[in-house]
Amino acid sequence: MPTASRKAHGTARHRVPVAAARRRRRAVAWARLGDEDLLAMRFCDLHLKIERTPLARHLRRLYTDLARRGIHFRPHAWIGEEWFSPDGVPGISIPFYLAHPRLERLERTMMKHVEGGNAQWLRRILRHEAGHALDTAYRLRRRKRWRETFGPASLPYPDRYRARPGSRRYVQHLGDWYAQAHPTEDFAETFAVWLTPNSSWRRSYADWPAFQKLELVDELMSELRGRRPAVRSRTRIEPIDTLTRTLGEHYAEKIERHNQYRRGLADVLLSKAFTPNRPRRTTPRASTLIRAARRELIDAVVREQGVARYSAIQILRMIIERSEQLRLYPRGSRRDALRNARWVLSRVVRLYVDSTSPQMRL
Repeated sequence: MPTASRKAHGTARHRVPVAAARRRRRAVAWARLGDEDLLAMRFCDLHLKIERTPLARHLRRLYTDLARRGIHFRPHAWIGEEWFSPDGVPGISIPFYLAHPRLERLERTMMKHVEGGNAQWLRRILRHEAGHALDTAYRLRRRKRWRETFGPASLPYPDRYRARPGSRRYVQHLGDWYAQAHPTEDFAETFAVWLTPNSSWRRSYADWPAFQKLELVDELMSELRGRRPAVRSRTRIEPIDTLTRTLGEHYAEKIERHNQYRRGLADVLLSKAFTPNRPRRTTPRASTLIRAARRELIDAVVREQGVARYSAIQILRMIIERSEQLRLYPRGSRRDALRNARWVLSRVVRLYVDSTSPQMRL
């Protein structure tokens, strides 16, 4: 009996790790796929869990930073399609591509960059998103002092914002003057600066109007020490283990959003270079002038930026279409108008070429 017992016990001890190894092999079998086959996979078939990824270590670091500041709140996290902290849910969605090096390579191939793609950048974003989650958990935006300092959270969230790089009313954390986008982003950025380990915000921002925001965050966090959050929902919004759409469908939508954003910026540039008011009855449309000078414009941008001629032609075609739809007219002389058209084309070419994504077969 003892012998049989030891044999059974020994078999069990070996079966568990073998089965676990097989599960791990199945879970990461997609890591060896080429881009086209990987894009055909569904999100739910990736079988990603934060606990099995390096993301777990970064979350533990975030929780340690919060604990050192006397904050007992721990935002829950899950793997989703994008970075976000949902309204009403004190948690953080972390993009799937940060859960595995193969997915990170795919993201870089498709989008030309990886948001949060190094440890320092990832921790910065986690602190920012933790600010959103904490705001939700303790309903801070409802407080009068919060609204007086950061502004009403009910303001519409803009598609784009015009930053004032010289303003000292806002902290700088993620870059691109992101705190200026919306009151909730202003709070999240201010909180992230406050939370950063060994932060010297008292010295760095001493002469800035933003210092008052940091002081308010410091006061609010002192009030929250030892208090349970009012909102304790552990809901996960759109976790990828429930998503049946493919990675290819995800990237097709993401690339289209980026293209729409770039077209929006092209409209802004065109509106700066041309005018919707016709100066004279004989003034031709801007699209007519650009079309007539297309060879000259394309030659110039190909020579100056080394962009492929085909790409320059396609981008100029888009500029002509947008200027027609916006009903724009040139300002000043023909020479001035062509100089402005060349400026717009150069800026839009840089915008597209620097972030061009590959075409996909879906």
